Amino acid sequence: MQQNDIFNRLQKFLHETEGDFHILEQRVPVDIQMEYFNYSGQLRKSLPRLSEADCEEYLARLRSPDVPTKRKKRLLSTMAVSKQAKAYGILKQFVGECEPELNYWAYMALMESRMTLESDLSDERQIYISTGLGGEGQRLRFFLLLVSSSDALFLDYQRQVIERECAYFLSRENGKIERLTIREKHVELLVLLPIQTNLKSLAERIINECNQYGNFLSKNMTITNVKELNDDEIAKILQMNGNHQAGS
Repeated sequence: MQQNDIFNRLQKFLHETEGDFHILEQRVPVDIQMEYFNYSGQLRKSLPRLSEADCEEYLARLRSPDVPTKRKKRLLSTMAVSKQAKAYGILKQFVGECEPELNYWAYMALMESRMTLESDLSDERQIYISTGLGGEGQRLRFFLLLVSSSDALFLDYQRQVIERECAYFLSRENGKIERLTIREKHVELLVLLPIQTNLKSLAERIINECNQYGNFLSKNMTITNVKELNDDEIAKILQMNGNHQAGS
């Protein structure tokens, strides 16, 4: 199972840390998140202060087709760390109208602005949890890949068992299935789960229960919250598990 150590460390951190937790809901590629936070960290060292008039001027520049994207990113990040309530309102407005190439950056700036303001106005520590797949409310989004234990195709009754057991165990964990796709030899599951969920235990329970009806699922699994795996990535995993095609 991939990333199990990362999940365990995250859950340990959440258990031991006091604060108000928020989940970054929109899907933002991890490399863009890292670029944003590195850039933002450098800006914070100068602690830029903006007036409401400055924020209005920044919005005009953001809307201008003559201002390059790199400069607009700086404007967005500067407002995000400014601790200016007006800046938050402008960022919220701009997220809904910005050009596609700025969408991720503008969203990250909006979330940072919100976190900065809430930390400044409250006595409680504000903690944002961000992953490539995002989340919803207090639940993170995960992609799970379960594979056939042999080269045999899933039978109709096995597909029914998989659907039933996934729905049952995930509902018990207050999970939400967004997509369940059963291919010829593997299962793709996109699901929202509470941040404290024991992922390894949950996946093992689903597999073990399904295998009561014929031992047709491998105990090997892949779980990630970085991105949804594409067909080529899934095919490589299936090959490592002894299957030679992803099916359809």
